Amino acid sequence: MKPVVIENPILNSPYDEPIQHFRFDDDGITDEVVDGRRPSSYFVPIPATKKRGGQLALDAEWTRDRIEVSENINRIRERVARWRLGGWQGVTPTTRRLLAYWTSPERERRLFFCQIEALETAIYVAEVATKVGDVWITNLLTDESARYNPGLFRVAHKMATGSGKTVVMTMVIAWQTLNKAANPQDARFSDRFLIVTPGITIRDRLRVVLPSDPDNYYRQRDIVPADLVDQLGRARIVITNFHAFLLRETKAGKAARLTKSVLNPDGSDPFRETPDQMVRRVCRDLGAGRNQIVVLNDEAHHCYARRPADAADGEAADVKLTGDEKREADLRNEEAMVWISGLQAIHAKLGVKTVYDLSATPFFLGGSGYREGKLFPWVVSDFSLTDAVECGIVKIPRVPVSDNAMLGDGVTYRNLWLRIKDGLPKKNRRSAGVDNGTGPRLPAELQGALHSLYEHYEKSFVGWQESVTASSASTPPVFIVVCNNTAVSKMIFDYVAGWSKSLPDGSVVPVPGELTLFSNVEDGHWTHRPNTILVDSEQLESGEVMSDEFKRIAATEIEEFKAEYRERFPGRSSEELTDEDLLREVLNTVGKPGKLGEQVRCVVSVSMLTEGWDATTVSHILGVRAFGTQLLCEQVVGRGLRRRSYVVNDEGRLEPEYAEVYGVPFSFIPTAGSEQTPKPEIATTRVRALPGREGSAINFPLIAGYRYVLSTDELSARFTADSRLALSTKDVPTQTDIAGIVGATEVHTLEQLHATREQEVAFRLTRRLVQNHFRDEDGFEEAWLFPKLVPIVSDWMRRCVQCKDDTFPQLLLIHKLADAAAARIHRAIVRTNPETVRLQPVFRPDGDRGSSAVVDFDTTRKVYETSPYKCHVSHVVLDSGWEGKMAESLESMDEVLAYVKNDHLGFTIPYAIDGEQRNYLPDFIVRYDESLDVPLNLVVEVSGGFRRDKVEKVATTKNFWIPAVNAHGGFGRWDFIEIRDPWDAKNAIRSYVGRAG
Repeated sequence: MKPVVIENPILNSPYDEPIQHFRFDDDGITDEVVDGRRPSSYFVPIPATKKRGGQLALDAEWTRDRIEVSENINRIRERVARWRLGGWQGVTPTTRRLLAYWTSPERERRLFFCQIEALETAIYVAEVATKVGDVWITNLLTDESARYNPGLFRVAHKMATGSGKTVVMTMVIAWQTLNKAANPQDARFSDRFLIVTPGITIRDRLRVVLPSDPDNYYRQRDIVPADLVDQLGRARIVITNFHAFLLRETKAGKAARLTKSVLNPDGSDPFRETPDQMVRRVCRDLGAGRNQIVVLNDEAHHCYARRPADAADGEAADVKLTGDEKREADLRNEEAMVWISGLQAIHAKLGVKTVYDLSATPFFLGGSGYREGKLFPWVVSDFSLTDAVECGIVKIPRVPVSDNAMLGDGVTYRNLWLRIKDGLPKKNRRSAGVDNGTGPRLPAELQGALHSLYEHYEKSFVGWQESVTASSASTPPVFIVVCNNTAVSKMIFDYVAGWSKSLPDGSVVPVPGELTLFSNVEDGHWTHRPNTILVDSEQLESGEVMSDEFKRIAATEIEEFKAEYRERFPGRSSEELTDEDLLREVLNTVGKPGKLGEQVRCVVSVSMLTEGWDATTVSHILGVRAFGTQLLCEQVVGRGLRRRSYVVNDEGRLEPEYAEVYGVPFSFIPTAGSEQTPKPEIATTRVRALPGREGSAINFPLIAGYRYVLSTDELSARFTADSRLALSTKDVPTQTDIAGIVGATEVHTLEQLHATREQEVAFRLTRRLVQNHFRDEDGFEEAWLFPKLVPIVSDWMRRCVQCKDDTFPQLLLIHKLADAAAARIHRAIVRTNPETVRLQPVFRPDGDRGSSAVVDFDTTRKVYETSPYKCHVSHVVLDSGWEGKMAESLESMDEVLAYVKNDHLGFTIPYAIDGEQRNYLPDFIVRYDESLDVPLNLVVEVSGGFRRDKVEKVATTKNFWIPAVNAHGGFGRWDFIEIRDPWDAKNAIRSYVGRAG
């Protein structure tokens, strides 16, 4: 069959619910686009057939009988979508505020739809389902948890690799903690969290979920409104890898073996921790109290209870494993038992409220006793790899689909393992395929696969070099090899990176690797900075000491990195670092500028590279091991799915990025794009505040709102055109016709509301005005102003309210209209009483002052390089043509002392529209010299056409923000200017400042 060619599989925006998907048929994916969201389903592996003397042959074709629809997930998804469209009814005020904040269209850093949906689903289950008649969801989860995880209530979210599970964790912690702070008696919420990971890499990387961490996601990803950030400090969070659940030997365990045998003749170990002691050790920082712990399992497919041998539920595994697959499955089961038993021990001792599982592949694995690939029955939301590709959130994996070998049993470099397995060294074979005279000897197909994939990598590398600019902090693309054992990994490492040859005189010389860009040997010497590294993922992740054998084969690599460490950090001793710490640091920083692993181009891994390894630069993957299931294929391919760039195009979609995959018989998308070589990577520019330019730093106030201090008992208001408010049935229908299938019709009206006396309307509107706009510095309503404000409100109602057809003034009792009215009246009072009403800023709880010194980010957009004498920040990002012209104009003006574009600056101006709080981001801040003692700080907005929200932004800035900051007096003098034409900015600024002065 001719393979399907899909030039660009990205159909949807990553920030909105998917609206299209590709159809699958009996032969696999098609290029037919179907409207609507893809239903949740998953592919169940068919038992592999045996061919040619027992060799495993993995069927690489999709068939419909592999697809199982996730009925419960689809049903829950439909209920959550309906609830979302209805405005998230039935939640706490705190939850509603967070949902509105996460979904605000004005967010500078938008969250992916899949991240928001995962939280919406968790919230629906915890806060809403039982209220609206969906108790079946809670019952389902309770029953499935009791069946598969006795004692634990688990809720799982399936999210593709690269779709942002760590962000979802911070959202869960914020939602739970802030609700607990708002109502400590609400048993649905907690502020105590245990995060469990499969290894040290993820454990260390998840420090960003700690509110105290300098790089925490709550600020970095803007998860929580500024005024609520401090409340996150009450959360108690412990992050650990599941290995911490292993029962350790106590201090008393140092006793001699003979003493132990005398004390415990039955074989038990009195010197080993009890489960209760383990719980106290792991959870000591979570405090006291029962049933308060919320567990977050990262990569939760590692956590399951093995199916009881006597269970008769029809879900037993139908394939018996042998050889390496059985040994691997036994190890997985042993680790899974440690994880699940540890959680059960914690629940027995302290009580676990809920376990939230996050995983790209929440399936039972081979050897679990259950049918391999069976989805965890407690999964409630699903954003699959297919969804992630169609939304552009991840790289698109491309696998070989044909070749010219004309073999009848599949494509050579796709089903590689079947052809090379018998020619590879067995585990721990010391020679590891190396002959000191000729070097490592590889099976022909493996050698061909390495060179074929390397040639493509070489083209990608050249494209990367051509795209890199002098100011870019970009790192090279990365090639990874996943091997089955140490002997194979050492053989491949020597082949690509170089090996040591013994000469007749007893000396040893390094021989360059066969793949030039990966060689660690140059000019007869080992390179100062290795291009290729060899790692053992399992040994690094467990936290245990690496085996002597692995240290022996990685000795040169370790010494090279120690030398580089000494050079980078002259004041530190590399000997204080263990070899494990050093290699883990190198692996974890692959693709990260300024780190030990920044220039690594190739990673040869024993075992699968760790989940949570978040290198975004992986472009090529070679699998040299058995792949019995598509589940395992997806886990390996997942190491190369993280994107480099998240810049959307003019259609609001992400551009495709690709990962080339050999040796992994992955059947997700048979082909994805017909291009033979990837496009050169987009040049990345680092935009940051530069050392040496501190004299051009811009400082600004961080304001969350405004309050008023009255210095007189007299108040008045001057109403203008912007004080008017028109009431129409567009806002609120005043008549509704009701009819049934049969019988009489009725007309519903607002007669009772209409009958309210207008004086009462004025009183209630005045109360709204005080509630919204007149509070003291402690937040209490200034009720004593009420009698002074009632006449002003009544006058406004007579003069400024227009009632269109079928409306009446009593509609002002509707909250939305009341808020709009109060805002207009308030503005008129402030405008009329500048001498008696003093505006004061309300600062953000996380600080009152911001600075251009914080700017540091990467961009793939065009940039304008700034003057070192005028701008603290290295570049102005060009969203359109005018930013560069504006920067050029400002730099050419002698009066401009300094300027900065408001990009990743954190400078916002709070405003409201129809009672809804929003944040306005002006375009520039300019420090302007008027030949006065105190320079003028100008907030500059470059405006286009008329928009209502723009009018509100400008009005709030002029009438509230500027007066409040100037009244405070601690930030110098401020003013605001709106530029209509950037090509006439100099004249406009000089004219405005002259008039204002």
